Amino acid sequence: MTRSRPPRSGKAPGVNRRRFLTSGAMGSMGLALNPRAAFADDDDANIVNDVTLLNPVHVEAIATPHTTEEILHAVQARHGAISIGGARYSMGGQIAEDYSLHVDMRSFNKPVFLDAEKRIIRVQTGMRWRDVQELIDPHNLSVKIMPPYADFTVGGGLSVNAHGNYVGLGPLVNSVRAIQMVLASGAVVEASREQNAELFHGAIGGYGGLGIITEAELDLVPNTKIVRSIDRVPLAEYPAFFQSKVQGAPNIVLHNADIDFGDFDSVLATSWRRTDKDLSVTERLRPGGDATAFGNVKNWALELPGADLLRSAVIDPINSLEDVVVWRNYEAGLKMSSLGDTATSSHTFALQEYFIPPEKFGVFVSDLHRILGESDSNPVNVSIRHSPKAADTLLSWTRSDVFSFEIAYDQDSTLRAQTTVGAWTRQLIDSALGCGGSYFLPYQLHATPIQFARAYPNHAAFFALKNRLDPNYQFRNRMWDKYFPG
Repeated sequence: MTRSRPPRSGKAPGVNRRRFLTSGAMGSMGLALNPRAAFADDDDANIVNDVTLLNPVHVEAIATPHTTEEILHAVQARHGAISIGGARYSMGGQIAEDYSLHVDMRSFNKPVFLDAEKRIIRVQTGMRWRDVQELIDPHNLSVKIMPPYADFTVGGGLSVNAHGNYVGLGPLVNSVRAIQMVLASGAVVEASREQNAELFHGAIGGYGGLGIITEAELDLVPNTKIVRSIDRVPLAEYPAFFQSKVQGAPNIVLHNADIDFGDFDSVLATSWRRTDKDLSVTERLRPGGDATAFGNVKNWALELPGADLLRSAVIDPINSLEDVVVWRNYEAGLKMSSLGDTATSSHTFALQEYFIPPEKFGVFVSDLHRILGESDSNPVNVSIRHSPKAADTLLSWTRSDVFSFEIAYDQDSTLRAQTTVGAWTRQLIDSALGCGGSYFLPYQLHATPIQFARAYPNHAAFFALKNRLDPNYQFRNRMWDKYFPG
């Protein structure tokens, strides 16, 4: 298909910025726009960045809609690029595009309906998961699957098809009943497994490439008390431990393991089981969604000489107290902001994640140890989780059962450091691909287009769908500029 595609950077052809900002179509609907959009210097509010502070993007205008009608009118009035952002926890330019209309979804955050008896909630997608918890907790309900941090937005979680550490449940798509979308054509469309199924499976995990997800209908489950248990397990034996002690065990709700960087020989495996024991923490939700100030101390301490010893002697024992009993909603309510300042002008904490079939666990662990050891990397933590097969989305990151390895690391903010990180990241991606696995897309864009294509073999079907739904390539961001052909 031949399509008229705006240039990858600079002003889109045929768009008069001043006319766009003062047009009656935008003004008549009451859409909130940054008043200095399109005329501002690079240091004003027209710069859209993410949590790493490594990806400043100068956008043309910022819309802050409150209703679906405002989003629809913004799309219909726009002739150039449109980018979409939520809580801004992606790490590689997935939320913004140069000289785009940036749709900031954070004010689009109201409930649509809650059916407590049927355990279903429908919300606007700018709502944060913590806000969803506040709505459902009085009904003693929990979100079935949530990302690991409650200050992400629902739409952000859907766009990356996030996963948490819920045992046996897999990625977020497995708890989504339906979505509503605004498309480039100006249509407002409902999509589910039964209705517009291709759109449903393309938009979830589609990183804003097909349109704007405006509403989401989610499954809920009963809120329960859960108790924590800790096991120190040799790293090589962890897959067998997980299969025998976690995967088939009754009542386990949450589980993850953390590699001990002191010796890289063992993991601290943490499980949360349903229980009838008395609560250790009586609050139903974390106060304000935060954990404690401990996250700031931990981040500061892990930059000091001897950090591995400090972690094994002080931090891990604090985190390893047995028989802690909390509500499921409390444990699921951790905010990423509780970890402290993740970025400054000189450095940033960043993440990347790899998905490895169980039979290749040892191969990847060996490569991980070698590559991180030989490179100028500064890993803080490697967390291991598990996901069952979930291959129904077009850009699925798991086509079989996998263990996920989430690497948290500290890096300088210099271009030289970004180049160095890119080199060892591509080595890890090659290792994951060689194991028959994949990598996660919300992070820095170090993967080559060839690596992307190998990791996401259904990308051609996704691109074909995008060409049909968005022939002028309006819904775009820096990630799609790198990997979308054109």
